[in-house]
Amino acid sequence: MRILITGGAGFLGSHLSDLLIGKGHDVIVMDNLITGRAENIAHLMGHPRFSFVKYNVCDYIHVDGALDAILHFASPASPQDYLEMPIATMKVGALGTHKVLGLAKAKHARLLLASTSEVYGDPLVNPQPETYWGNVNPISPRGVYDEAKRFAEAMTMAYHRYHGVDTRIVRIFNTYGPRMRPHDGRVVSNFVVQALQGKPLTIFGDGSQTRSFCYVDDLVRGITTLLLIDSDKPVAERTNRARFLTKSTQPLPETIHDPVNIGNPRELTVKGIAELVLKLTGSKSQIEYRPLPADDPKVRRPDIRLAKQLLGWEPEVELEDGLRKTIEYFSQVVSD
Repeated sequence: MRILITGGAGFLGSHLSDLLIGKGHDVIVMDNLITGRAENIAHLMGHPRFSFVKYNVCDYIHVDGALDAILHFASPASPQDYLEMPIATMKVGALGTHKVLGLAKAKHARLLLASTSEVYGDPLVNPQPETYWGNVNPISPRGVYDEAKRFAEAMTMAYHRYHGVDTRIVRIFNTYGPRMRPHDGRVVSNFVVQALQGKPLTIFGDGSQTRSFCYVDDLVRGITTLLLIDSDKPVAERTNRARFLTKSTQPLPETIHDPVNIGNPRELTVKGIAELVLKLTGSKSQIEYRPLPADDPKVRRPDIRLAKQLLGWEPEVELEDGLRKTIEYFSQVVSD
């Protein structure tokens, strides 16, 4: 397949590039490098199945030749980024999604939208299934990201229903691993970098809020499975065996075009994660508490029964093992 990845120089996009090229596909990365980094894809430059285009996907997109699939990952994704770039975040969720859907329609390509667990907002149910509509404050500072992704999901489904575009939607839960930016404001990268530098680990609130973290290798494996799964059979026909194995009674979606959660359901408190990072790094850093930001979710945990049924997917990397790999990466890129 010939595949376009928007935002492909980012943390997730670069790992997807590696995996897809490893499977024998041709990959075109399109990124304006606002939050993506050239070093994430430097090792792919010159590869015969890889090419890079520096471009803003909010503008008119033209790609020469055939395209079989598009993965739309272009967007600021950390709270620090979308709070600093609120309008750019909303533009790429709206205009950027519109442009890539138009390209998918013109090229008769399959489109996979990278959505997020943030569409659930500060959830009132835990864990969060795909059938939950969410609890989002649209005018909060976080609302620019939440609503951009909710709009992108709605537009993706509109193109599927009205134009017949073959679409997929993945709702990504917290992910960590090598190639995260050291100072991107996310929980794992913050804690690991602070621990390695001997600085206090900053917790917002009292640390009782919960999160669940999926190692990047597990996540991209699930995403590529969703991208490549055939759509020529009813969902139930493809998933009878998985339903039997998981003993699940969760209703199946009408089609594979509906959103699918990908994440790790192991739930820890933020304080618990900080303490685990301190243990694994051997750091003597202290924990420092700061005020909780507005509308910060109290819980975040994916219900992944659908991914098990539909894709035969579940995470395999234990948190402690993934954190050791992440710590090893940051120890090489962060200086005291």
